[in-house]
Parts: sequence; C-alpha cells; structure tokens
Amino acid sequence: MIAIAIDDEPIALDVIKNLASKVPFIQVEGYFTNAFDGLSYMHNNKVELLFLYIKMPDITGTDLVKSLNNPPMVIFTTAYAEHAVKSFELDAVDYLLKPFSLARFLKACNKANELNNFRNSATPLSAPAYLFIKDGYEQVKVKYDEILFIEAAGNYAKIYLTGKKLLSTRITISDMELVLPNNNFIRTHRAYIIARNKVDKYDRYQLYIEEHVIPIGASYAQNVNI
Repeated sequence: MIAIAIDDEPIALDVIKNLASKVPFIQVEGYFTNAFDGLSYMHNNKVELLFLYIKMPDITGTDLVKSLNNPPMVIFTTAYAEHAVKSFELDAVDYLLKPFSLARFLKACNKANELNNFRNSATPLSAPAYLFIKDGYEQVKVKYDEILFIEAAGNYAKIYLTGKKLLSTRITISDMELVLPNNNFIRTHRAYIIARNKVDKYDRYQLYIEEHVIPIGASYAQNVNI
C-alpha cells in the first residue's frame, strides 16, 4: 500500500519512518510536517493510506480528512486518548496513542491491509456477486442475494443473512456501502444498509425485513425508494 505521513513534529515522523520500514506491505512515499503540503501531495498522487496526527496548529487532522472528497484509509496518531471517538466517527482504520510500539503499529497496519484486501475483493456486477468476509479466523463467502441488511456496530458491521448473522471484523458500514452494488442496496440510516428486494413493507419512518424493524433516518428519507 502506498502511504504518506503528516505530523508537525519531525521526530514523530522519524518514528513512523522507522516502524514503517519494518512492514513489508507498506510503502511510505512522503513525510510532511506541513499539513497543506501533504494535502497538495494527495491531490496529485495516489495515496491509499494516511498516517495523520490529529492536533496540528493550522488544521486538525479530523478537519483535514473532512476536507477530502475521497479520503484514503486513515490511521490517526495522537497524544490524547479522548481523540479516539472523533477518529472513529470518521471511519478511521485505527488510532495510535503516542508513544506506540512496533507491535501496536503493526496491528494498525494489518487492519489497513485487511480493509484494502476487502475492498479489492469486491466483484463487479458482471462477475459472481459475492464477497469474502473475515469472521474470526475464517474467510466466509457471502453472496449478495443472501444479505438482508447490514447494521453498524462501532467500528465493525453486522451482516444479517437469512437464518444467520455474521460479524464482519474491522469493516465499517461505510466501507460496505462502497463495495455493495447500489442497484439493490441502499443506506436508510447512519447505522443501516438494506437490500431493497428483501423489504416486506415500509412507511415513512421504518422498514420491515422478516422480523426486523429498520429505522429510516431523517437525512436518508428522500433517498429511500423501494
């Protein structure tokens, strides 16, 4: 994966450079102490993963991510544990609390690698319609037409299938929205994506799929067209 790192402290960038050199699937192409230099680089180059410090003087890391139309995967670095909630609200892959060890750094990189593999496993509509989802230590084949709906569970996503339920490790609902075919899957709420052809009935406020009641969020209501 092609990555860059942004942190206003040069020593912090040296730490990332040293640790990243030990991770074979991460290639860090640039290190920036100025956030806007990093932004400029991303506008002109392919970046798949961003190591980003949250509390910078000119612009916070969270605001920087919000400014991007199609942000790369992000691993936030911070000296403050309370920033974790904000990072996960932006669907960050992980956050690293300074000072972090090689083991903790590698764990975050493995999450990014797993997510990258998941995104690349999404098959086009002309190909067999399925995904492989990691469930525990196994990769489980999930056919699109088996999915009832998907529910956010923190930084994970629960995938409900007919007769059973899977917990998709480390995959957020926003990532699921990116890879599922939009001709049959629609986001009805911040925490839910549903399969149109599985809806039994619906009204202005909720949908019904088998025994499940799925809310329709106010900001999503205008897009709900079953």
